[in-house]
Amino acid sequence: MAQKINFEFSIRKYRPSEEREVMSLFRDGILEHVYPAFFKAMSNLDHVGLTLSISMAGYVLGGSSYFQALFFGFAWASLIYSCCHEIYNSYMMRRLSTDMADIESSYLDNPDNGFWVAEADVNGQTRVVGIMGVMGRSEEEHGERFDDWNGGVSGSEIAQDAVDGSFGEVRHLVVAFPWRRMQLGSQLTRKALEFCKERGFTRLAVDLSSPQTAAISMYQKLGFVQTAPHGNTHVNKWFSKLARINMVHMEKTI
Repeated sequence: MAQKINFEFSIRKYRPSEEREVMSLFRDGILEHVYPAFFKAMSNLDHVGLTLSISMAGYVLGGSSYFQALFFGFAWASLIYSCCHEIYNSYMMRRLSTDMADIESSYLDNPDNGFWVAEADVNGQTRVVGIMGVMGRSEEEHGERFDDWNGGVSGSEIAQDAVDGSFGEVRHLVVAFPWRRMQLGSQLTRKALEFCKERGFTRLAVDLSSPQTAAISMYQKLGFVQTAPHGNTHVNKWFSKLARINMVHMEKTI
């Protein structure tokens, strides 16, 4: 008979001694988006048509060779996968050289920033199963990028509210795979909202890539509003176009 496993969660501030667990969870949480992004891109109707056309071209150029058809199709799929991987890997490497290079100084030493871990008690053993950071931002720092996100549209309700003051930005919310669908991501987000309210921020913002459909749905259920998507993934724009990945900006007024 299988042993029943009981889970108990607690959310608390990050401790430097947990760096190895946190960094491992961070890396896995970023790179796990590569395959879903790839499959979503390849299932796009335009890509399906291109894949068939490229495979057919290989078949014809190879003198009715099925091998050439498969080779051409595989080469095209490999290109799309490489684009997806480059987008997420470059983001991960950029974060590892900036705020995640020293979590303590980036988040804990600044009262407007915070970093939390979700700790699970699994039959008497504790494990870090979720992480989340919040970084305080000012409108002066963020205004230009905010305009780009919204395509220069200044009349939206969120854009009007954005001028009122500083706000919080969610960074690196990751929940380990076995502990998903247990509302842990929602609990971490509520912790971020509580922190922002205590700091007097006007709203909480988060950036997500379009393949993160589950995360987008979670934030919508928590009352976040999605603004216009943009293609600025901080890599060559053709990578984003081929991978069919956009960035989604979401906000909730506090």
